[in-house]
Amino acid sequence: MEIALAYHHAWTARDLDAALTHVAEDVICETPSGALTGNVALKGFMGPFAETLTRSELLASFGDEDRALIMYDTGNRAVASAPAAELYRVREGRITEIRIIFDRLPFALARGDVIRA
Repeated sequence: MEIALAYHHAWTARDLDAALTHVAEDVICETPSGALTGNVALKGFMGPFAETLTRSELLASFGDEDRALIMYDTGNRAVASAPAAELYRVREGRITEIRIIFDRLPFALARGDVIRA
């Protein structure tokens, strides 16, 4: 749990280099956009979003030394509220798997995408 929280606090503080010290080089990350492999790909995915953050609020967290679940809400200039959850698997002191779940609708609306029911 401590490693997952340290990673979360670092990336939401816009310090991706510090965040990646908690991540395995060959991390597997499942995102709403598809799977990523490796910490370079993870940095490329998280970095642009982290740089735009205007706020981050940790809503809940639970887990142990092998698995953790964190729920949070973030905001940026385009989206006031973007709730998300991340499930982490930790092995030998590093995050080896991340599953990110978030609602893409607020971002689509901010871009002006047409949403059909």
